[in-house]
Amino acid sequence: MGAASSAVAARLGLPASPIPARLGVAALALAALALGAAACHRAQARRRRRRGQRRQRVGTVSQVCIYPVKSCMGVPVDAAEITAMGLRTGSLRDRFWLVIKEDGHMVTARQEPRLVLVSITFENDCLIFKAPDMDQVVLPTKLPSSNKIQDCRIFGIDIQGRDCGDEIAQWFTKFLKTEAFRLVQFETNMKGRVSKKILPTNENYQVAYPDASPVHILSDASLADLNTRLKKKVTMENFRPNIVVTGCGAFEEDTWDELVIGDVELKKVQCCSRCIMTTVDPDTGIIDRKEPLETLKSYRLCDPSERHLYKSSPLFGVYYSVTKVGNLQVGDPVYRLVE
Repeated sequence: MGAASSAVAARLGLPASPIPARLGVAALALAALALGAAACHRAQARRRRRRGQRRQRVGTVSQVCIYPVKSCMGVPVDAAEITAMGLRTGSLRDRFWLVIKEDGHMVTARQEPRLVLVSITFENDCLIFKAPDMDQVVLPTKLPSSNKIQDCRIFGIDIQGRDCGDEIAQWFTKFLKTEAFRLVQFETNMKGRVSKKILPTNENYQVAYPDASPVHILSDASLADLNTRLKKKVTMENFRPNIVVTGCGAFEEDTWDELVIGDVELKKVQCCSRCIMTTVDPDTGIIDRKEPLETLKSYRLCDPSERHLYKSSPLFGVYYSVTKVGNLQVGDPVYRLVE
């Protein structure tokens, strides 16, 4: 095969060897046309679907938050790029880092509630970790290729991560004081967890270390409604959404199947079923195991027809997949697509 044919083959992801040099360019050109036609067909189908829909404004983005390390504090941002695997700003990405046990099993605030006390700032392509009674530690987001690739498990699903080194491992071990821990980082060339292994959904996407989807949305009206029912008020930090919407009614987000925010398009996967993670006090790192979960169960259980999806867990917030990548920011209007 000639150099030009090889280059085209590489771009198309096709093997180079089976195509004779004399026919290589023509065959690859046909393949390229076929791929282009398929992409055009998908775009046309999408436009046809959009023609029958209109935008209805349902609110405004009031907060955007990236949670770099699963179960640690979030990093509020004014704007973010929404990729197929979730939020990012530069090399700071949502839930691309994970604390694990030495056997590779994930560790979250469900098992180690004090993880919520670990704060993270982002400067010069480095994560800066701070926690009570601990010296800060700095971790570059670009790790040496010599660092080991760890096999990990999240909710019984296998995934990999590059080990972040001994210094940060010893830091988490010293802070949590229970056993030895490591920190790993997901890299974009790794295979994410596939949606159909996580949830009973027809949506096709991958995630790194989030529980279930690339984007999690909650309205401030829903939180306000919950707080009218609680003796001790809770905050958004108990629920860890990526995007908070203001200007809508309580639990209206349950009804938003397709959203447009900035130049991003999102599609509802399902509501977010809640667990004891919500009972960890973000200010003290103490797990209550009761509230606000018990109050949510008193009025936010699913319809009986959806028990196969949510069982006995209460619903609070919504998981979304990304149908069009792009950028959004605080202050953006939130539009629902309606017929």
